Amino acid sequence: MSEIEPVRLELIIGSTRVGRIAPVVANWFVERARTYPHVELGVIDLLETSLPQNLDDSPATDAFRARVGRAHGFVAVTSEYNHGYPAALKTAFDSVKHEWRAKPIGFVSYGGVSGGLRATEQLRQVVAELHMVSVRQSVSFHQVRKKFDDNGRTTDGAAVDSADRMLAQLVWWARAVRLQRGTESYPG
Repeated sequence: MSEIEPVRLELIIGSTRVGRIAPVVANWFVERARTYPHVELGVIDLLETSLPQNLDDSPATDAFRARVGRAHGFVAVTSEYNHGYPAALKTAFDSVKHEWRAKPIGFVSYGGVSGGLRATEQLRQVVAELHMVSVRQSVSFHQVRKKFDDNGRTTDGAAVDSADRMLAQLVWWARAVRLQRGTESYPG
């Protein structure tokens, strides 16, 4: 039996606000994903990423485009601000075009009472326009600041179960798309 080629996922931290809890949520998910077999995970923190202002050929655009292009799938960690997603996350999606196409994406959202679910539903529309495959399962943290201890751990069983299911769906789609890309180009 041949060795299974790992799936390369990029986790994108969407919030860039001062005092954000995004790194806690993202680090928790990274730890879960690193235990999942045959997954390589990178992290793109938009607070530390120089995003281009348009689809130019600047070094920032080229580096971001290359990283998105190498990935087999994505996880977006998004907060919900005023019933929507962070502007930096939308800028990231708008900064490159073809590299997103026909790749799966999952969402880890957080917020107050809604747990970021409104932001996730809006982002599903955005990624559909980019020809991405939004997996059904998502992770949501309601009242997020109450869900994690001082060490960044959670006892939220629903979140743990959802994360595992989402990873399984992402890996399945990423492998299917990678196989298909090996036989023909995406027609989009």
